[in-house]
Amino acid sequence: MSEHAHDGHNHGNATGAKLYWALVLTLGFAAVEAVAGWASGSLALLSDAGHMVTDGAALGLAAFSAWLAAKPPSSRHSYGWGRIELLAALINAVSMLIVVIGIGYEAWQRFSIPQEVQGGTVSIVAAIGLIVNISVAWSLFRGQSNLNVRAAFVHVLGDLLGSVSALIAGLVIWLTGWTPIDPLLSLLIGGIVLSSSLKLLRESLHGLLDGVPRTLSLPVLANELTSATDVYKVVDLHVWSISAERLAISAHVYVANLEHWDVTLKNLTNIAIKNNIYHCTFQPEVMKSWEVSSNESYLCMIKAEHEHEHEHEHEHEHEHEHEHEHEHFNKKS
Repeated sequence: MSEHAHDGHNHGNATGAKLYWALVLTLGFAAVEAVAGWASGSLALLSDAGHMVTDGAALGLAAFSAWLAAKPPSSRHSYGWGRIELLAALINAVSMLIVVIGIGYEAWQRFSIPQEVQGGTVSIVAAIGLIVNISVAWSLFRGQSNLNVRAAFVHVLGDLLGSVSALIAGLVIWLTGWTPIDPLLSLLIGGIVLSSSLKLLRESLHGLLDGVPRTLSLPVLANELTSATDVYKVVDLHVWSISAERLAISAHVYVANLEHWDVTLKNLTNIAIKNNIYHCTFQPEVMKSWEVSSNESYLCMIKAEHEHEHEHEHEHEHEHEHEHEHEHFNKKS
């Protein structure tokens, strides 16, 4: 016997609209910035344009995955297409790492062979780019509960910082003529984006591998579930991500009898919803009288793992004891 509760609030269309609007603005200005960067000889401006091109691809991928994730489950995809958002986040994180490596290499080349940069042109284009990136980033910032949107936001954040870098570099070169500021700032921004990209890569991999969401603690959740009326213990507890926003839970729940299971199931589901888990499956198991114990209400899966580890430790201790006994006997002999 099982019960499912699904989240009725689907933000797929709203998320997709934000991403499409961001895509148009990003690609449009990337073309302008690329031409200006090539004409002025600015690495900061060219790297920012490169950021924006990759961001265009990232936003397009994010928008496409958001559209797929909004599709209902089918007989072939019983959970729907939500997991595609986690895959898109992973691809975007990897692509951002590649961009950072490319910028680092180009900056090193600029240190070796300095190039003339037109500071005035760089400053004007970077200022316009900063306005565009701030508007796009602000739109995506409000949707960061979605890992897919957060991945796109990291790309746009790289653009925003790149625009700041290009603006500062342009002003310094225009006023002082000191060109090393251009690759120096590019490396600084690359380091900041690298940190965000690695964090995003770790989170997306964790979700794709069905890891417990980092916002939840499995032992704490188990204790909450066992606090429900008529619940003695919870075993085989699993929590995982089925999309960038939707979580699922499944567990075997031991109760005294099935007489009040409807009420118990409602209480368990409410506890799950309180933890932002909307896809719930709880399997009731009738507790035998001799099994009932106040000490049993614990996450048995984790408890069993610890007991298994202790058994191995005791086995090793016994092995060492036997070894010492043999050594002692050999010495006597």
